[in-house]
Amino acid sequence: MPLWEGRFKKNIDTKTNDFNSSISFDFRMYKQDIQGSIAHAKMLSKQGIIDKVEAEKIVCELNKIMYDINDGILKIDQEAEDIHMFVEAELTKRLGDTGKRLHTARSRNDQVALDLRMNLKEEITTLIKLLKGLIKELLQKAEENVETVMPGYTHLQRAQPITFAHHLLAYVEMFIRDINRLEDTYKRTNVMPLGSCALATTTYNIDREFVKEELGFYNVTQNSLDGVSDRDFVIELASNISIIMMHLSRISEEIIMWCSWEFKFIELDDAFSTGSSIMPQKKNPDIAELIRGKTGRVYGDLITLLTMMKGIPLAYNKDMQEDKEAIFDSIDTVKICMETLSPLLKTMKIFKENMKKAALNGFINATDCADYLVKKGLPFRKAYKIVGQIVSFCIENNITLDEMTIEQYKSFDNNFNDDIYSEISLEKCVSNRNVIGGPSPVQVRKRIEELKEIY
Repeated sequence: MPLWEGRFKKNIDTKTNDFNSSISFDFRMYKQDIQGSIAHAKMLSKQGIIDKVEAEKIVCELNKIMYDINDGILKIDQEAEDIHMFVEAELTKRLGDTGKRLHTARSRNDQVALDLRMNLKEEITTLIKLLKGLIKELLQKAEENVETVMPGYTHLQRAQPITFAHHLLAYVEMFIRDINRLEDTYKRTNVMPLGSCALATTTYNIDREFVKEELGFYNVTQNSLDGVSDRDFVIELASNISIIMMHLSRISEEIIMWCSWEFKFIELDDAFSTGSSIMPQKKNPDIAELIRGKTGRVYGDLITLLTMMKGIPLAYNKDMQEDKEAIFDSIDTVKICMETLSPLLKTMKIFKENMKKAALNGFINATDCADYLVKKGLPFRKAYKIVGQIVSFCIENNITLDEMTIEQYKSFDNNFNDDIYSEISLEKCVSNRNVIGGPSPVQVRKRIEELKEIY
């Protein structure tokens, strides 16, 4: 029978019970549920609400339940309504009436809010660790490719010369912001709701500050209605994870393009590729494609949470049970994506010559050619027009800017001299962009060293 049986004369319908149950997904919070219960029992004893000896028995038996679950001795009953009732029922089974005293001055409403906050605090810490590992791999690859010239793109058209290191560092900056967002979310998650009870606290003389300290929270919630019905922190984390997945999807998309024969900038290790069932020559970037595909799944979890909460009046409503499946799925998905992407990046092979060849054939030094004329005294817009005409001439004659003769240059403007060739060399085009945030090897190495000290 359920723990709330007193009000009811009939057992709940079997299918309804299955529909109502959350044990299939909230079982993963058993450690947090037990830890919260231990802190609650200690507080009840300290305040004289329950007998000290009984409290000690409760704490001892809760620890045994934790050990038994960890060791596989105790299996979590999938017929239980939720993890909270499973733990309490097991405690009561072992201690009788003493176990029944644990739920004094507590509701499942503030209990689940507590468990979820504790669980997500741990998950946020894990996500930050995985992001730092991803950053570390990107920094290593960047350090190996500070001089590797490649085309930078806008509109997927070759635009200006950069280095592969500079390109990778762009993702490092994205992942750093992801860490910052997670750290901010952690602060708002690190608030203790226990003591809010069902919605209006309790008439017992509880000590919420004591429980806060026992469980390592920064603060306690300041409104009991908000304490049991707030899921902003869940939505915020889901939003953060969606942004992380967006970043993972973007780099996955580039990996997919880079390892195609049309680019051939990289080759993925066999351990992170798959083949075709009919075409023996194929080497498919399925792992990167899966990361890209799973991004939509995580977006769906965020929309689920936002939609679930948008019409709920205060305080707790059963709709809120839907929060855990969505956020747990988001967490599990982003974790496996990061765990897979890090070794994929570590093992991929870089084709430096192919990158440089692509850079040479796209007129990506045209801006530098225009800047050359500006330095000779021409207004930029006039220089821009001249170089546009030069590029059109090169396309018509199937040559590059580097292959133009000085006579051909002078036919467009007499300011051109032999030094134009050094000014439009790809290496100089990159090294001249020696400003903070630029692709020059000097700036890139400096940024890599700064980040290595942190990550």
